[in-house]
Amino acid sequence: MDREEANQNEGNAKPIKTKKNDGNSMFDPDEEKEELLSPSSRMFHEPNYNIHIVAIMGWKARNGPNLDLIKETLSTTVLNHPHFSSVQVMDEKDEGKVRWVASQVNLDNHIIVEELDPKMEISEDKVIDDYLSNLSRTPMDKSKPLWELHLLVFKPSNSSKKLFLSDGVSIFRIHHSVGDGISLVSILLSCTRKISDPNSPPKLNIPNIRKLSTSRTINYHGGLFSKLWCYFIMLWLKIRVLSFSIVDLMMFVATAMFLKDTETPIKSSKINNNNDPAYRRFVLRTVNLDDIKLVKNATNATVNDVVLGVIQAGLSRYLKRRYGEDDEMVIKGVGHKKTNLITREIKCRATVLINLRPLFGTNAMEEINEKNIPRVKQGNCFGFVLLPLKISMLDNPLDHVRLAKATMDRKKQSLEVIWTSYILDRLLKLFGYKAATTLAERVPLHTTLGFSNVMGPTEEISFCDHPMTFMAATCYGQPTPLMIHVVSYTNKLTFAISVDERTIPDPCQFGDAFLDSLEDMKKAVVGTKTRSSPLQ
Repeated sequence: MDREEANQNEGNAKPIKTKKNDGNSMFDPDEEKEELLSPSSRMFHEPNYNIHIVAIMGWKARNGPNLDLIKETLSTTVLNHPHFSSVQVMDEKDEGKVRWVASQVNLDNHIIVEELDPKMEISEDKVIDDYLSNLSRTPMDKSKPLWELHLLVFKPSNSSKKLFLSDGVSIFRIHHSVGDGISLVSILLSCTRKISDPNSPPKLNIPNIRKLSTSRTINYHGGLFSKLWCYFIMLWLKIRVLSFSIVDLMMFVATAMFLKDTETPIKSSKINNNNDPAYRRFVLRTVNLDDIKLVKNATNATVNDVVLGVIQAGLSRYLKRRYGEDDEMVIKGVGHKKTNLITREIKCRATVLINLRPLFGTNAMEEINEKNIPRVKQGNCFGFVLLPLKISMLDNPLDHVRLAKATMDRKKQSLEVIWTSYILDRLLKLFGYKAATTLAERVPLHTTLGFSNVMGPTEEISFCDHPMTFMAATCYGQPTPLMIHVVSYTNKLTFAISVDERTIPDPCQFGDAFLDSLEDMKKAVVGTKTRSSPLQ
């Protein structure tokens, strides 16, 4: 397929004829009416918001992947989700509207197996990074359901065997119109089972974001004074949440209209078409979750606080190096001297998309059948949160975590995500998906990066009887040149970084900045413990 045909294929869905699924869907095709593609899903087909989600899972299998078992598992789990067994077809009678039409799925057209050269002398992460970059340049075929499973089979030679922690890697590529990230992760994890109990699927401990701001418990027992005091505290908390929410909503609207982050080497408005896949690069960096917990305990924070603190410190470290390189270029007589902005106030924010739909869990299809639920709302349901980041080289690396904790504690007392979701929903219903896409595009463009953090299974699991070694997720097609996804699995935590190399030309060094920042935090914790220990 040449590039012109590929670009045409990546555009809006064209009228095609399909056959009803005769067994792969959990719903009866004769009773089910063709479902309209939701306006929020239509957003992800716009040229500047054509986002694809990529889920990555490493696994062990000495004899290679069991394709028959993988196909059998997919047919009884993933294909039970109607969007994985349906194509998106433009309604010929109502031009402009796109519907989900059930179709027969040939798994051979969705599973791609790549056996890698055993003589190569590069690391596992580098193999995955290069494959993801090439994959992002290849458009998906819209004449079939918009998902693919790529199986990378590693057969390293004796000299390179030490570079690989996995025997293979599964890469799911799914168009964002199929569903939001959290729901897709739940569905994909339905293909996995606990190693300790092969008959049980893993569980995801995902909090209900709607209850975070109202989860405080007030004790009304006691005398009249105690009850009045409790009512006063409750009223004060509600006023506090309301005031924070109003401020956050005003900042969100201002950001969508005119308020922009500071221009830095990781954010540039001079580059047009930030979502051009030709310049998209990916980097994976994995750390030990025990190191995160060490810093967490030392700062009385949460894992999420530490992760945000590491990102904040990593960005500061990278910017310091980039500005330092600019100064070195001046010394060599190249260019004009630039102000070292790392010593000044830099406005840097992360755009976070948060799922708002209640989840059934990783065994969602079984629960839907058991509870006799006739229809489940599919598609995308999310809101925005803007997280300010402090860019500075602090004397104590742990202060980055403390600042991140203060930011997270403040955001937990706001209804920002619910209100922004409501605004997006009103735009969709009143003005259509194009107006909502403009809003969803402008906010990331005016901030520095996108950020997502998902807690994965805490115990070892297997993918189609293949023990998993790591888990990661990322995306491409987003309007921002920098996107960071963080996913945990057992005692590992992986940073999946998606960058536009025109803005960040050295993505590997950019990823290393987060590892170095976490190492500095560990040293600070050990140094604090050493100074506080009594003399023997």
